[in-house]
Amino acid sequence: MDERVCSGEAATRQLGRELAARLRPGDAVLLFGDLGSGKTVFVRGLAEGLGLDPSEVASPTFAIVHEYGPAGQPPVLLHVDLYRLEGERTAVEIAGLGLEERDGAILAVEWPRPPLDLLPAYRVTITETSGGARRIRIEEP
Repeated sequence: MDERVCSGEAATRQLGRELAARLRPGDAVLLFGDLGSGKTVFVRGLAEGLGLDPSEVASPTFAIVHEYGPAGQPPVLLHVDLYRLEGERTAVEIAGLGLEERDGAILAVEWPRPPLDLLPAYRVTITETSGGARRIRIEEP
């Protein structure tokens, strides 16, 4: 387990880049934290660490899934936000996303829900501390 206090977006992105260096095709990263805690900022760091353009990373709250990678190629990173999915049909809706067919892409999931929360995955928990900093804990699968 790795735990750090990050004082701003740059430090949060740096930690995402560091985790990206440890990831292998097909790995999953589950992100836990309140609204505005920095989950998408962390994913920008993951993208940058994977050789992708971090400026293209945006929260997929309404689209649910964003794919990132070279044009015309399978995606390198699937960024999923399940915030809007709730209730008894959630598992059915998640199954309909086809995430199990990700062709080796890294899967980054904000607001993980069953069955995705049961995946063997890196678990990133972001909590705000006094003074506006963020405590980021990374647990390995």
